Amino acid sequence: MTSEAVARPRLTLPSWWPLLPGLLILAIPTIISLAGSAWSTDTGAHGPIVLATGLWLLHHDGWRLPASGAPAHWRPALPVLIAGLLVYAFGRAYDFISVEGFGLYLTFLAMVIRLTELAALRRHAFALFYLLLCLPPPGWLMTQLTAPLQVLVSWASEGLAAGLGFPIAREGVVLYVAQYQLLVEDACAGLNSLFGLTAISLLYIFLAHRASLRHAGILLLAVIPIAIIANIIRVLGLIVITYYFGDAAAQGFMHSTTGMVMFILGLLLIMAFDQVLSRWLLRGRT
Repeated sequence: MTSEAVARPRLTLPSWWPLLPGLLILAIPTIISLAGSAWSTDTGAHGPIVLATGLWLLHHDGWRLPASGAPAHWRPALPVLIAGLLVYAFGRAYDFISVEGFGLYLTFLAMVIRLTELAALRRHAFALFYLLLCLPPPGWLMTQLTAPLQVLVSWASEGLAAGLGFPIAREGVVLYVAQYQLLVEDACAGLNSLFGLTAISLLYIFLAHRASLRHAGILLLAVIPIAIIANIIRVLGLIVITYYFGDAAAQGFMHSTTGMVMFILGLLLIMAFDQVLSRWLLRGRT
């Protein structure tokens, strides 16, 4: 009695498979660092959402891992890879999380070029730029933007509160409400909502109006003033809470609650402005 050997198909891995564990070795420590620092603060809380939706957007726009035997595009990818690894090593060594994250981002771009081609950067330009927003902004940028926004928000909040009849005075970014003192800190200055609202609004604008550059451009320009208006409303709300319920109520649970309400309000204002703009542009075509 003879037995015939049954041929079993072999599991063949594509030649590029080492790139994935290599990228994970770099990415996991950086993501853990981001989760314990920037992503745990109000300024960077949108980071995980941007990372998840950005990867989904790449897949939604048709980026796929190539099949086995696909040509390798090492020549355009190699300079980007070397630059990314050098930037990553520098940021990791000196604990600059923004620099480290940017180095990881460049390394990811190099992998995209290697697996597809340089033209993929043009086809998926928005998704790749959007992914960059999951990284925390540099500290020097935060410092340059915080001071003027603090002054603007405190000045506008004082004017509105005084117009409503509240006993209020201002000295720089410090508001005096009756016997209480309210400091317009970085969290109330608009930077937190500015970066978060910009990131989420970009995704909304791209998905809803990617075919109309004019519509998308006007909406994008509206994000910054809407974020500032939402923060002014937040500070005005804290002034009212401080006046009626005391400083402890305003600086406790209600402080974080007004921040969440402010973010939702900003998104609602952008959507409302989008509806008004859509009707205006539609009327202009008729």
